[in-house]
Amino acid sequence: MDFLLVEPDFPIPKKSRNHKNFLPIGLLKIGAYLKRRRHAQRVQLVRGNLDVNFTPDEIYITSLFTYWSEEFWESVEFYRDRFPEAEIRVGGIYVSLMFDDPRFKETCDRYRVKPRKGIFKSAEKYKADYSLIKTNPGPLDCQILHASRGCPRRCSFCGTWKVEPEISFKKSVRRLICNNKIVFYDNNLLANPSIKNILEELAKTRWKGKSMVCESQSGFDGRILEKNPHLGKLLRKARFVNPKIAWDTKYGNHPRIEKQVQILEDAGFAHKDIGIFMMFNWEIPYTKMEKKRVKCWNWRVQVDDCRFRPLDQLFDNFNSRKSQTREDYYIHPKWTDRQVKEFRRNVRRHNICVRHGFSFHSKTLENKKVSKRKSMELRDMSKSRVKRALPDAWFPDEEHPCPR
Repeated sequence: MDFLLVEPDFPIPKKSRNHKNFLPIGLLKIGAYLKRRRHAQRVQLVRGNLDVNFTPDEIYITSLFTYWSEEFWESVEFYRDRFPEAEIRVGGIYVSLMFDDPRFKETCDRYRVKPRKGIFKSAEKYKADYSLIKTNPGPLDCQILHASRGCPRRCSFCGTWKVEPEISFKKSVRRLICNNKIVFYDNNLLANPSIKNILEELAKTRWKGKSMVCESQSGFDGRILEKNPHLGKLLRKARFVNPKIAWDTKYGNHPRIEKQVQILEDAGFAHKDIGIFMMFNWEIPYTKMEKKRVKCWNWRVQVDDCRFRPLDQLFDNFNSRKSQTREDYYIHPKWTDRQVKEFRRNVRRHNICVRHGFSFHSKTLENKKVSKRKSMELRDMSKSRVKRALPDAWFPDEEHPCPR
């Protein structure tokens, strides 16, 4: 039998650090499963809506976020039109979250596709088949791994526990490694009961004579770090980079977040490399989020701002360059379009200051509209003098009001 695997042409940001290459990990595992268990004669992986030079018996189309549903259905329509007799199977995040929705089921029936909710268990145990990737502009710069599936937390804004309701763990990942850079896609890596063993084996593992570099896409559960501070040093020994923790709770919880940051610093991570996930455009209003951001500045850590969108939101036409309304994208009742965009700008300026050790940010300096000598002089001035010399100077240690 012949199989076609499709990742729709989702609008993934070009600046996405861990998505520069085409790496649909779920489809790569399905491809390995089809070769091993279904004895496939041909398995081809494509991105977007492309004409292929064979007629597939089965087509697997993946989905991502609900607000990228349009791209998903465009691919479904394209391949159903091209191959009216093929069996089309669909899965992924959007499909799993909308699985029981009557309108979703009706659309699946119209296109004659078979939806799957959650993880494809038969394929999950297989090592991703990277040989299927033919379209990347250069060599793969990382490998994606899962040491676990699911998450014991039940955060209201998160769909993980709905998409992956069953929690499973691997005791070892050593035999899965095929690259020097590993990006873990676990939703709660530290919740794995075997995490100590996994971190210790990563610290000792080498690929083609070189040490590993690891990163956790979803960061680390700070509450687990608090209870097990020794994990911080194990993460450092395993050569994890850019560690992140989450602060989705109220401002008053800052002592606990500070303790988690300190655990990472004590383990050897530089404060400027530590990131704090913070949900905005959500229940906590702009003014409180600014207080939280300033607290992060006091710790000299970066902020990873996460704009909230409901799990059933089917569109997102957010554009940072113009004024918008709730008709364009989701704006929480406690927020305004102006506040959403102002907070994102504040976070960008904040992070530039953290990364470069600046005490203030200025668009004038960033665009190099003053000489290097003058720029250095400004860096050494007092805040009051800088404000007089640079009208656009922005200081990260201040809370910046933004009217609704």
